[in-house]
Amino acid sequence: MIRHLLSFLLLLSPSLLCAATVSGYVFVDKNINGVRDKNEAGVGGVAVSDQVQVVQTDGSGRYTLNGVQGYGLVFVSVPTGFKTVGAYWQNIPAGNEEVNFGLAVAPAPATFTFVHASDTHISPASLPRTERLRAMADSLRPAFVLVSGDLVKDALRVPEKEASDLYALYVQEVKKFSMPVWSAAGNHENFGIERHQSLVGKTNPLYGKKMFHHYLGPNYYSFNFGGIHFVALDDVDFEDLWYYGHVDSVQVAWLKRDLAAVPANQPVVTFAHMPFFSGGLSLSNFEEEGPGRSLERQQGKLHYRHVVSNAQELVGILSGHPYPLSLAGHFHFRQVFTFESYGQPTRYEQTAAVVGPAQEGSIQMPSGITVYTVKGGVIGEGKFVRLDVK
Repeated sequence: MIRHLLSFLLLLSPSLLCAATVSGYVFVDKNINGVRDKNEAGVGGVAVSDQVQVVQTDGSGRYTLNGVQGYGLVFVSVPTGFKTVGAYWQNIPAGNEEVNFGLAVAPAPATFTFVHASDTHISPASLPRTERLRAMADSLRPAFVLVSGDLVKDALRVPEKEASDLYALYVQEVKKFSMPVWSAAGNHENFGIERHQSLVGKTNPLYGKKMFHHYLGPNYYSFNFGGIHFVALDDVDFEDLWYYGHVDSVQVAWLKRDLAAVPANQPVVTFAHMPFFSGGLSLSNFEEEGPGRSLERQQGKLHYRHVVSNAQELVGILSGHPYPLSLAGHFHFRQVFTFESYGQPTRYEQTAAVVGPAQEGSIQMPSGITVYTVKGGVIGEGKFVRLDVK
């Protein structure tokens, strides 16, 4: 009990981890028991991270993170040809225990599909919408599902008990999927930040992004499948009471380190909640005031609030690799356009909302998901699939 309590306190207080050292093994878990047995070989060349540092395992599968600086978590960037046995992330223990990650061999086929979903906004009232997503996924049988934020109905402006119940409901439902579900953080996941409504103080141990860490682990991370490097970004920042699109400097530095461990010719796909660029700004009415307003001052500088203000910086970093696809949600509309930069075209695509159809003036958008087919490492055009079929 004491060990678990200490682990939880470390999770909530990243500053306590500055001098910590975490080490362990990434290994092939032949008997799928989650424990590294004597006859189970390590896997070399696998990236492991504390969301600040990125190190690679040696030939024996061993890694060491010295002077951990992250948020009390460590995760493995699952390599192509494997899947995790259990979670891909763990809390950093209070003692000197090793943090090991078991992998099972799972070769990716030359052709596979994945689903991009977004804006589940889960709550007891909207639960049938997520159940419909799961039924659709079971029918389509993708390799995995990406959910690009706004997972819960509203942790921004509600008390702790209500927000925690919503997170717990999302975790419960995701476990029912028959394939991996990779979740990114959205604006609604930032617990309590609209303090005038939530009545939550900044000193609450789950305040802001800490509730996401507690229930879902890293709010940004990466994994590999079928020769493609997938990166989940948390591109929703907040200052005082209000959120806005932005990737903070700690995450930018992590992204550079993460990509440095990826071969230069390996394609990279990002998925996040806020789009880097979007036609949604021209669809929506310009709002000067209120929680949905169009502009926000970020450290005194005025920016569009609902796209990523430092997108150009991120594109410059990502374009060191083939960067064919950038996925997002937030606007509840399926939007597709291609922007050619750094000598290569990147498709910036947003999918519709799982929670229900959207309408902006006379323009209507049904609820749905986007299905992508990958053949020989090339990502085909996304196919929009309605969740509401008349």
